[in-house]
Amino acid sequence: MRSHTITDQKEMEEIIGQCQWCHVAMTSTDGDPYVIPMNFGFRDGTIFIHGSRKGKKIDILEQHPSVCIHFSTGHQLRYQNEQVACSWSMKYRSILCYGKVEFLTSPEEKIDAMSLIMTKFTNREFKFNAPSIREVNVMRIKVERFEGRIYGY
Repeated sequence: MRSHTITDQKEMEEIIGQCQWCHVAMTSTDGDPYVIPMNFGFRDGTIFIHGSRKGKKIDILEQHPSVCIHFSTGHQLRYQNEQVACSWSMKYRSILCYGKVEFLTSPEEKIDAMSLIMTKFTNREFKFNAPSIREVNVMRIKVERFEGRIYGY
């Protein structure tokens, strides 16, 4: 069984919507790859992530804002012949998104992004106080390119 490319934008966005987290890949200041799992929000071809104002991730992204974000769902172990190790594989649906991180500074933009993220995970609305919004680092990635693959479905 071969994987196939997804070209339908709606299908790619549905896969992203099914994911609980993503993996954000970036290039460190030393040129090393660096990947971290993150919660996210997604709307209109834009990914929102958040974190602390300081740390390795922020140091990297301030100098190298290009990222690749991986979403994957529908994992199921499968095989053609239970006795043949090389016939085992994993079904999946996977999307890669490429773009550049922009740091949000406006409290209104941060609240909008944080509301999107919190609604995704809780299906509730929250109020955010000024100190919390001031201290959180919220990032926006406008997706420049999507790549999708499906295997086993």
